[in-house]
This record gives sequence, structure tokens and C-alpha cells, in this order.
Amino acid sequence: MSTSGDVYSYGILLLEMITRKRPTEKMFEADLNLHNFAKIALPQRVMDIVDPMLLTKQTDGSKMMEYLISLIKIGLTCSTESLKDRMNINIALHELHLVKNNILKVSS
Repeated sequence: MSTSGDVYSYGILLLEMITRKRPTEKMFEADLNLHNFAKIALPQRVMDIVDPMLLTKQTDGSKMMEYLISLIKIGLTCSTESLKDRMNINIALHELHLVKNNILKVSS
């Protein structure tokens, strides 16, 4: 148990919420896992992997794509295999707050 392990788990959870896929899904075999699945989709195929429930008709598509890319990047940086390359949880939370604040600005 370590903070780095917690950050990894947090990144995977974030990717699970965005994609609505579990790391244990049958599609994840050999070298394909949730982390690589999200990484491969950046940036051109993001909308192909995002849970459609996150997309609303009231949302500006280009802005939403920008926010989703930011969230996926946070999830990827938190869930990288290398401990030294993982994002610090304080930085991850700061980045998430920036995305949230940008979404709230656009929707108000």
C-alpha cells in the first residue's frame, strides 16, 4: 500500500467513469488494458471511447471534447506504470478542479 498505488487506482477509476469500461472486461487481453485503450484513443478517437451518457445535447461538442481529453490525460498520467511518472494526487486534484471550473463557466 502506498500513495502511488492510490494514485494509480484513482486514475483507473477516472478512466472507468469516462469510458464506462471495467479493467476486467473481456476486450482487455494481451497488451490491451483500460489505460492503453484510453491512450490509443487520444485525441482523435476520444468520442469513440466515451460513455454516451456523459454527452448531452446542450453541451458544445468541441468544448466537451476538450474537457474529456483533459480528464483522460489526468487518468492516464495517474495510472501510468512507472511510479516516477505518475501524477502527484495534489496536482491531479488541482487539474480536475480546473476542468470543473471551466465546465461551470461554459454552462452558466
